[in-house]
Amino acid sequence: MIVEKIDTFGGHRDCVYTLEPASDPNRFFSAGGDGQIVEWQLDRPDLGRLVANVPASVYAMAFQSATGLLWIGQNYEGIHWVDPIQKQQVNSLKITSAAIFDIKLYKQDAFVALSDGVVVVLDANQLVVRKHLKASGQSARCIAVNPVEREFVVGYSDHSVRIFDLETYALKQTITGHTNSVFTVAYSPDFRYLLTAGRDAHLKVWDVENGYSVQHTIVAHMFAINHLLFSPDGRYLATASMDKSIKIWDAESYRLLKVVDRARHAGHGTSVNKLLWTDSHHLVSGSDDRTISVWKLSE
Repeated sequence: MIVEKIDTFGGHRDCVYTLEPASDPNRFFSAGGDGQIVEWQLDRPDLGRLVANVPASVYAMAFQSATGLLWIGQNYEGIHWVDPIQKQQVNSLKITSAAIFDIKLYKQDAFVALSDGVVVVLDANQLVVRKHLKASGQSARCIAVNPVEREFVVGYSDHSVRIFDLETYALKQTITGHTNSVFTVAYSPDFRYLLTAGRDAHLKVWDVENGYSVQHTIVAHMFAINHLLFSPDGRYLATASMDKSIKIWDAESYRLLKVVDRARHAGHGTSVNKLLWTDSHHLVSGSDDRTISVWKLSE
């Protein structure tokens, strides 16, 4: 595999924590510690467009394609809805005074993971709270939805992953195996496997159809794994770490294909926090070094 750095996007004044696709596949949003929400064009790194500016750090965003609105998790202040075209806030809801670590949209539901251990379920159209799920006293960090099994999973700072029913929101199962906070969860494209990772730097693969039994445990990085993401074509898995590197894996065999770091690819100088595939051969990464990089993958 060949990995080439295409561009670097600069302009954030603090760590970049989250990346989110826009309706146009050539555009994406970024946010982080400076509270700035910026829209970028992939082919014009010099043309960052400030969409919103909030007075707190932002760890989580979600773009709602049906409405064209960007959901912004403003830490300690709740959810804000912004029209990125008009650059106007259209609504806000103070669902919490905690930090917001993740937002996932699925059909009529929005799932919001909070630092006080609560997962808030919102009606994504009416923008009202449906349910508070309190399954842990420690932070809810990340969420993934499995529409095949009608489940969603949440990774927590208490080292566990909990599986909930997608319709009743009932807790179905708790799986353990990590030795520290779980920062990132994702289902394989066929929804047969759940992948989890976090502060213990281990990547775990769970067999969904066999009761979430552990299939693989991989010592994937030197330090915490902040994010993992499958490519749109399902061929690759990318992981981002506090060890400053991005790793590209074969999504079926979990064989390591490439290490993208500063020494070999002019990669990030500090923790890599978030990844975004714009297509199956282009990967975007955001870092504590305040920059966003675009990578081209080829074989």
